[in-house]
Amino acid sequence: MRNLTILSLFVILLASCGTPKTVSESKKVLKGYWSLDEITYSEKGTFTIQLLSDTSRECFEGSSWRFIPNNNTGNYSISNPDCPTGERNFIFAIQEMDSSTGLYDFLLKPTNEKKKSENNVGFRLRLAQLSGSSMRWEQTVSLEGKPFTISMNFSKIEE
Repeated sequence: MRNLTILSLFVILLASCGTPKTVSESKKVLKGYWSLDEITYSEKGTFTIQLLSDTSRECFEGSSWRFIPNNNTGNYSISNPDCPTGERNFIFAIQEMDSSTGLYDFLLKPTNEKKKSENNVGFRLRLAQLSGSSMRWEQTVSLEGKPFTISMNFSKIEE
């Protein structure tokens, strides 16, 4: 009986130390290539916003993204000729916020080609929706003392 109790406690301990199942499943869905199709704001108006400390909304729309979950890395490419084009690298992590709603925090940190951060700045986004064909990130910032939400809508690119 004592051995059964110890074995049960060991199994529970192992299960509690691993990555939550929902995060693991999300990484499987996230894996691959995505297109950032549209960026919307919670408020009407014209805003000059530099996303991810990189470039404007107009430059990000139409960008191509790749996620490699087995090492939590990825990259995105800006191809708009009116913008600073090229590939950018990042590392990321998905953290479960609330298991009852299935919502996550998505942490993204820009890096160089060797996966090293130049300024140690990262971004916390809400992974508000994720399916096999679409994904939506939301970032809430403050505008004139009020919450202002930026939504980034992706579609999966078939490989």
